[in-house]
Amino acid sequence: MIELQSKLEGQVYALYDLEQRLKPLGYVIGGNWDYDHGSFDYEIDDEVGYQFLRVPFMAEGRQLDSKDATVRIGRPYLLSHKYQQGLDDNVHVGNFTASFDQFSEPVDPDAEFPEKYIAVGRELVEELEQLLL
Repeated sequence: MIELQSKLEGQVYALYDLEQRLKPLGYVIGGNWDYDHGSFDYEIDDEVGYQFLRVPFMAEGRQLDSKDATVRIGRPYLLSHKYQQGLDDNVHVGNFTASFDQFSEPVDPDAEFPEKYIAVGRELVEELEQLLL
């Protein structure tokens, strides 16, 4: 994980408005959200796993599933998930568990982040700052 300083850190936004502005750029709400925190993830690449810019946020006052939820942005960071290779190699038609077991847990959820994408991550943070500030 590589933290990236940003002027966005500590800023408060309506979650709905933030989603409307970030989704067209390719950001998705990460699967690690809970009622009081979550993140917007941008997939930079899928080289031997996945490389992301993650923009974390915390609920301000109301839970994230509330209609008018607001969030405080945390410090963005780069992370890499390395997944097991070849888990679908032996999937057969009629294999009931294949529909459930097709995705694996990361072999290394905090894998080394490729140096060549660090500058890309910084540019993405700057783009977000220009959009949101």
